[in-house]
Amino acid sequence: MVFGRLSGVGTGSGMLPGLLIAGSIAIAAGACSKPAEPTAQAERPQDGPAVVDVAVAAAAAEDLGRVYTGTTRPVRQVSLRSQAEGRLLSLSRDVGDTVQQGQTVGSLDDALLQTAVGEAQAELAARQFEVTQAQAELADIRTSIEEARVRLQQAGNDAQRLQTLASQGAISTQESEQAQTTLVAAQQALASSQEQVRTRQQAVAAAQQRVKAQQSIVQEAQKRLSFANLTATLSGVVLERVAEPGDLVLPGEAVLTLGDLSQVLVVIEVADSNLSNFSLGQSIGLTIDAFPGETFSGRVTRISPVADSTSRLLPIEITVDNPGSRIGSGLLARATGTGGQSKAVVVPESALENAENSDNQIFVVTRANGALTVEARPVQVGDRADGQVTLTSGLAAGEQYVVRSSQPLKSGQTVEQSLTSPG
Repeated sequence: MVFGRLSGVGTGSGMLPGLLIAGSIAIAAGACSKPAEPTAQAERPQDGPAVVDVAVAAAAAEDLGRVYTGTTRPVRQVSLRSQAEGRLLSLSRDVGDTVQQGQTVGSLDDALLQTAVGEAQAELAARQFEVTQAQAELADIRTSIEEARVRLQQAGNDAQRLQTLASQGAISTQESEQAQTTLVAAQQALASSQEQVRTRQQAVAAAQQRVKAQQSIVQEAQKRLSFANLTATLSGVVLERVAEPGDLVLPGEAVLTLGDLSQVLVVIEVADSNLSNFSLGQSIGLTIDAFPGETFSGRVTRISPVADSTSRLLPIEITVDNPGSRIGSGLLARATGTGGQSKAVVVPESALENAENSDNQIFVVTRANGALTVEARPVQVGDRADGQVTLTSGLAAGEQYVVRSSQPLKSGQTVEQSLTSPG
């Protein structure tokens, strides 16, 4: 019907606009008649194997000549701390000065300590007087015991004699009975004196124990008084001066830090993959930036079994002889590692990102009958640097592995190698 209406239009110049309109309508109708096919094709999921980039595992570089940095420190380091409370009167050593073990390097105000010693000694004298007094009383009681024994002996003799006379009728019975009463009283007096001796002996023993306790207090006060003199606990060098004369120092507070620089320690940190290149007693060459052009020789004296929780590196201590304390503390040192060819391999970090749930596995490529399949293999991860990661186990040099994949992979899955694959 559209074309009929157009044919009825006049000829000539009026025919051309009509044809243009008809063509436009036809094109629009054609565009509206087939819109779904390209869209459906785009929404259809991709079929076929995953496309992967494949590479050959390369061995890690030889560890020979690797340089580890560390800092020098004394083989022994202690803090000289005050063991008494007092104002610091003098301090004769400063940073860099040498000291000898037992040398007096400072002193505290000892007025209070002297007072404490005097009070303790006065109390000791009082305790000793108590012992003397108790011993004198004990001696008096022992004398009275001897007198009581003499009286008892006399009373016994009198009672026996009077009893004989009374039986003969020479004296009255009453006199004989009185003699017996005197004898009983003498026996009781002796028993009482003996009991007093036991009591006074216990009093003397208690007083002597108080004397011993007070002697300990005096010794303690004198020991505290000796703490007023600050003495070096080792032979070495003053590394730090913490307090100054005039400061109030409390027990346990540091005054100086001392270090024994007859030997110095250099601590380096090593990855567990390189730990086999070090052993106790091994000789290590070192350079120190403070001594350009010089080389020092050290030996491995300790390999820590505990790695740092953040860096996962293990500390190794290297001991260097330091005659004359020439090497100071806190200097930058560089140790040259030794060792053989590493069994580790280096791969791009993207090779650990092809699995859905784990970044500690890699996919190894196998070829069979022209088809490529992948096998998931757990690996142990070492150092990471510049987009590369060192694998210390799980992958051997020369094996093919997946660098990256167009989709997450599963073990046993068939894949297709990309045209741009470096493998």
